[in-house]
Amino acid sequence: MTKNTKSRFSRFFDRFACSVTKVSGSPSAFVVAFLLVIIWALSGPVFHFSETWQLVINTGTTIITFLMVFVIQQSQNKDTVAMHLKLNELIAAMKGASNQMIDIEDLTAEELDIVKKYYIKLSDLAESDGDIRRTHSIEDAITNNKIKMKADKT
Repeated sequence: MTKNTKSRFSRFFDRFACSVTKVSGSPSAFVVAFLLVIIWALSGPVFHFSETWQLVINTGTTIITFLMVFVIQQSQNKDTVAMHLKLNELIAAMKGASNQMIDIEDLTAEELDIVKKYYIKLSDLAESDGDIRRTHSIEDAITNNKIKMKADKT
């Protein structure tokens, strides 16, 4: 598969996934699915509640669920990337914001735990200040806390 063909397929699948996600999440899709289940249940006596009758609903729901996992995941992946880019833009645009947070989603779980501990420490320092809005980065929080501690001692 060439790069251009792959790119075309990716764009097609992206548009398809977006459309299917919107439609499948609509009230009318729920009503249609609900009606299909009701029709299936009402047809039970006609088919004497046979194994084939049960297999129809089981197979149908399994296939739909299996395919929907990939479609919905594609839409969620795209939404997640877009949200990260928007947050990165906000971080990059804000004076005083820590640029270390840009692309933080690419860190490992262990690295994220370390960053989380830093922010817990930042929160603790801000809480000891009595004003959680006073600092905006770990470095500033530590510096401000040291300055205040010195001022309190004098």
